[in-house]
Amino acid sequence: MDSKHDYFMKQALLMGEKALQTGETPVGCVLVYNGKIVGSGMNDTNRSMNGTKHAEFIAIEEMLRSYPRSSLNSTDLYVTVEPCVMCASALKQYQIRAVYFGCANERFGGTGSVLSLHSDPTIDPPYPVHGGLFHKEAVMLLRRFYIQENDRAPKPRPKKNRELNTTFENDTRSLGHAF
Repeated sequence: MDSKHDYFMKQALLMGEKALQTGETPVGCVLVYNGKIVGSGMNDTNRSMNGTKHAEFIAIEEMLRSYPRSSLNSTDLYVTVEPCVMCASALKQYQIRAVYFGCANERFGGTGSVLSLHSDPTIDPPYPVHGGLFHKEAVMLLRRFYIQENDRAPKPRPKKNRELNTTFENDTRSLGHAF
């Protein structure tokens, strides 16, 4: 990847960091059209108590305030975590040009980890996906979130004895793979 991809992925990581600081699952993203960020988002599911308030939806909503829907087919998404099934499906319907992500979403991933909605030829045209950009940074955002207590979770499990794992030995999942 080149410095252009690095810059945009770092902007997505900043959005993820902002989400973490506000108590949200630290997923952040930016939409890039003609080399310019035209939408950004971070998860807002905890604050809003709305499971559809994922970073990707918030960024698309922001972009569509100023650009026509047809612009999305010339727009790239940079997101810290592989889009979930819901978001991957929406991205396909919006005909996003390409997706770049940090780490895989092994429980809910819609672009290769669980399902491959991005390449399903029966639903709109496929879009390319590139994983592993700033993988360690994306994973660390998630680890920092999941080590904390979540007051809004039903019957939270005690986490007082958990320790932050900062090692990445032999962890090459998603590094540089395009699904």
